[in-house]
Amino acid sequence: QLQLVESGGGLVQPGGSLRLSCAASGFTLDYYALGWFRQAPGKEREGVSCISSKGGSTKYADSVKGRFTISRDNAKNTVSLQMNSLKPEDTGVYYCAARYYCSGPTASWGQGTQVTVAS
Repeated sequence: QLQLVESGGGLVQPGGSLRLSCAASGFTLDYYALGWFRQAPGKEREGVSCISSKGGSTKYADSVKGRFTISRDNAKNTVSLQMNSLKPEDTGVYYCAARYYCSGPTASWGQGTQVTVAS
C-alpha cells in the first residue's frame, strides 16, 4: 500500500521558517515526481512545488519562488520543503503527493500537515 506521511507543520510568525518532510512507506519514491500542494480555508488545493524523480528539475508556484525550496533524498525515501520568509497567506494544509511526472496524475496523497503563519 502506497503511503505518504507529512510532518513539520506548526504555528510560525510572519517572516519565520518551517521545514516540512514527507516520508513514504510501502513503495520507493525513486520513480516518482514529488509535489507539495496546499489548501487554504475556503480555497481550492493548489500546487506549490514539484521535483522530478531524479531531482534534476524543480518547479515552484510564483507565490513561493525565492522563498521555498524543495528537495528529495531517494536513499531515505523522503521529500522536503524548506519554507522561509513565511507570510500569512502561506497558511493552509500542506500535502505531499507522488506523481508519475509533475504535471501527471497523482499516485498517492499524504494526509496533510497544518501550517499557520500568524503573529
